[in-house]
Amino acid sequence: MEIPVFTIDAFTNLPFKGNPAAVCPLMHELSVDLYQKIAAEMNLSETAFITRTNPSDSFTTGSRFHLRWFTPTTEINLCGHATLASAAVLFQFKKNINPVLVFETRSGDLSVTRQGESYVMDFPLNPPIKENPNDFKDVIKATVGNHPVQDVHLCHNTKKLVVRLADSCDRSALTGLKVDPVALQNSDRTGRIRGVIVTMIGSPDEQPGYDFYSRNFAPWNGIPEDPVTGSAHTILGKFNQSFDKKQNCSSRGGELELEVRDDGRINITGQTVTVLQGTITL
Repeated sequence: MEIPVFTIDAFTNLPFKGNPAAVCPLMHELSVDLYQKIAAEMNLSETAFITRTNPSDSFTTGSRFHLRWFTPTTEINLCGHATLASAAVLFQFKKNINPVLVFETRSGDLSVTRQGESYVMDFPLNPPIKENPNDFKDVIKATVGNHPVQDVHLCHNTKKLVVRLADSCDRSALTGLKVDPVALQNSDRTGRIRGVIVTMIGSPDEQPGYDFYSRNFAPWNGIPEDPVTGSAHTILGKFNQSFDKKQNCSSRGGELELEVRDDGRINITGQTVTVLQGTITL
């Protein structure tokens, strides 16, 4: 059996930037074991699998689809860049005729609207709670070393710890981080953390201006670093609701726009670039 596969760079308009995701549109569901093996073979932070919710629909006519995301080691509950990539595959390659697509996922219905060259994702907000940095000193040390920290927040829903570098830090403090994924994973074995987001304020008045920067590390999910992570921004979006734009500081770079809504959700907007199209032989 052969199934189609696309590699899409999300949150960028340039190839080999942003966050790459593999996308497989499938006529029928496969076993979880097979999903996991494909994701391990693709070896990207996430591989997305799209299936139809209504067998009478096609990828061109349908407006609702099932969507699942797998890292190389596990299935996850929420992924932004692979959702963006999935919508791009349906709109660009399957020529979907609908203005809005809805994906049924572990995190509920997620809609994506095409807007010119960009896509707007309707995601839930996951507000974090301020914590005592001393309760996470080993994790902080493994992530940012001796850099001064402004504050620490934990999103209990997603188990992501947000470490905000002190406002006195230069951007090079963030871009220069060299995080050992084994040491970071060993710094917390309690299960209360599944990822660490390091963030700092930006310079919105510069050109191009960005309100804040961040990097995301998730070795607990088999991902040493996940560049330009949409799900992380369901947390970061609550830090300052005036934030409009963000740039990722991984070596790949990338950008997205955020709009925190009054109904407790967030719009995440970004672009995509296709870098590979082929088939997987099973």
